[in-house]
Amino acid sequence: MNPLANDWPIKQRSSACARTQRAFEPGEQFYTLLFREGDGFRREDLSEEAWAARNENIRPFSFWKTRYEPPPPVPPEPLAKQTAEELLRRLLGQDDSAHRNACYVLAAMLERKRVLKQIKTDQSDDGSILVYEHTKTGEVFLVPNANLRLDEVETVQREVAELIGGSRSPSAISERSAINS
Repeated sequence: MNPLANDWPIKQRSSACARTQRAFEPGEQFYTLLFREGDGFRREDLSEEAWAARNENIRPFSFWKTRYEPPPPVPPEPLAKQTAEELLRRLLGQDDSAHRNACYVLAAMLERKRVLKQIKTDQSDDGSILVYEHTKTGEVFLVPNANLRLDEVETVQREVAELIGGSRSPSAISERSAINS
């Protein structure tokens, strides 16, 4: 069972500082903080000024610095087969660990295509968690680290290809992006 699947509803980054409510400018550096609250997580995006003025005694579960890019216009709904991103969203939203390896490989595929960017790796009671941020929307994805061996990657890639839609095969994933160091 993946306890994080339901703990963290995937949310977009904010377009304004959580403390000052000042809108972020395109290209501005800001901090994202994740706080564990009850059974889930709360996200705060802070300007550099709010970051400097924060109470350092309050420690987030995870945090990182990134650059604000305004979200792209909402594209029309495609009617194509399920994409790797859609499949990752669906699998992370399910409360089961049967697809843990598939989520890991999908995240690596999306990282290679520069859709997701791994921000950091954090430890939880259930092992390591890879923290990804969607490069366009700023959404956060918490993906359990499957710790796949190189000889397991091809089998999981075939599983992912079947889940996506059968005949098309996922891109080959290099040893560097498929195996977490």
